[in-house]
Amino acid sequence: MAGQRNCFPKCRDFNCIKRAVKYQGNDIWCEWMGEPCALKNCTYAVCRIRQLLNDGVCGKSIKRKTREDTRPEDFYDEEIRVKGKVMRKMGDRDIF
Repeated sequence: MAGQRNCFPKCRDFNCIKRAVKYQGNDIWCEWMGEPCALKNCTYAVCRIRQLLNDGVCGKSIKRKTREDTRPEDFYDEEIRVKGKVMRKMGDRDIF
């Protein structure tokens, strides 16, 4: 996918569940594992806005693809008969 970015520990939405991330200048160190922080393999890395995907990609950087295959008319095959208050408010006996 074009335009996708990997999540990184210096992101303001990044959080470590174990609180084991230590920032040393440009290096990000995981004190729990004793090695540099690698988000792709870490099970304790989370995103505060829940946008971290399984492969370490930031969900905010992926553009959503939507498509309109169905129309609202396709959902309603039959009429619903109504009485009482609903009929008086709608002004019709049938709802499509």
